[in-house]
Amino acid sequence: MQKPSIVKGTRDFSPEEMAKRNYIFDTIRSVYNLFGYKQIETPAMESLSTLMGKYGEEGDKLLFKILNSGDVLAGFEDEELLQKNSNKFAVKACEKGLRYDLTVPFARYVVMHRNEISFPFKRYQIQPVWRADRPQKGRYREFFQCDADVVGSDSLLNEVELIQIINEVFGRFGIRVSIKLNNRKILSGIAEIIGAPEKVVDITVAIDKLDKIGLEKVNEELQSKGISQDAIDKLQPIILLEGTNKQKLETLKSSLAVSETGLKGVEELEFILSKTELLDLKSDLELDLTLARGLNYYTGAIIEVKALDVQIGSITGGGRYDNLTGIFGLPGVSGVGISFGADRIFDVLNQLDLYPKDSVQGTKVLFVNFGEAEADYILPVINRFRLSGISTELYPESAKMKKQMSYADSNNIPYVAIVGEDEKNAQKIMLKNMHTGEQQLLSADECINILLR
Repeated sequence: MQKPSIVKGTRDFSPEEMAKRNYIFDTIRSVYNLFGYKQIETPAMESLSTLMGKYGEEGDKLLFKILNSGDVLAGFEDEELLQKNSNKFAVKACEKGLRYDLTVPFARYVVMHRNEISFPFKRYQIQPVWRADRPQKGRYREFFQCDADVVGSDSLLNEVELIQIINEVFGRFGIRVSIKLNNRKILSGIAEIIGAPEKVVDITVAIDKLDKIGLEKVNEELQSKGISQDAIDKLQPIILLEGTNKQKLETLKSSLAVSETGLKGVEELEFILSKTELLDLKSDLELDLTLARGLNYYTGAIIEVKALDVQIGSITGGGRYDNLTGIFGLPGVSGVGISFGADRIFDVLNQLDLYPKDSVQGTKVLFVNFGEAEADYILPVINRFRLSGISTELYPESAKMKKQMSYADSNNIPYVAIVGEDEKNAQKIMLKNMHTGEQQLLSADECINILLR
């Protein structure tokens, strides 16, 4: 008989892992709600016409396509099948696919529901996405995204608010982070003043690797992309920009003096930084010119978050994009958004052991089952415990005491309630603390008070 297995790049989550994941999702959700973002959900499946062509050629290859129902082959001529052209086959045999991210479905949602939505529209979405990627450590085919976006508003106060959200979420988690900021307009301005405006993507992809490969290798990569030595020389002081955020902005103002686009980017960052200074944020904010995530996508501010106490990639990212809905025929809707990397946050919280005890606590008290008469007495008591908000179980069989205690042990249940004939007659409960071994004979009310403490 074949052993059961799961698909590569997917995972099962144990009850303990689910408690931890729910703590992450609930924390993010409560902060989104606090800032007035409203939750939506979209289907796991989208029409392939919605998804195709939105993520570039590489992205299209990573879409999970779903075969049409019924006799798929009926619509094919023999010679079409003999060609063995998988792309042509997929176009005809698959009309649906699993969503690749939450952004394109969100754009579709906005266009389809534009008459019911009032703008600016602040939405969040916490759902799984799927990518037909090669599974490797930290990269899965099924994973969750936790996105928040504001669409239909050009105001930079939205960027300020998203930075507040990031600060609040990581403050609640107890994770020390650095929030890095950049602006696409500054990067375009840099490419402009060094005389290579058409090479903006090549330049930023190369300088994005500065931390990983060092300056020399970055310069080699720039040369290999056909960027002149003169342009590379002009780029050096900008790449190696140091000092406070204010000092960096002053240097950029003089470096980008002849670039209208570049100066607009500096002005936008100045506004965001001046407003966040009023807010007493716990997290560091750093202007980082090497930050170039999703460059083809972002048009203004770019945000990325790094954990300070753990070696791991970006744990949150986002930025400003123009014309999100233009791909579906509704032009001119600007937006800005962020996405928390729930799986990476899970790893960071595990490594730093930052989960609050009550967030992973399951059952608080187990009632031992001595038989039908005792169980009849216990059931209304258990009901009272649960109405008081105490997670309570009754062992389902009157098994040996040792077996019931071992169940409590293996499920990390901190208290066991024992009601035998003597306790029942005295209308009392013997409450045992499983950590200390201490036992107390108490009334139901006294038990409730102790368990709620």
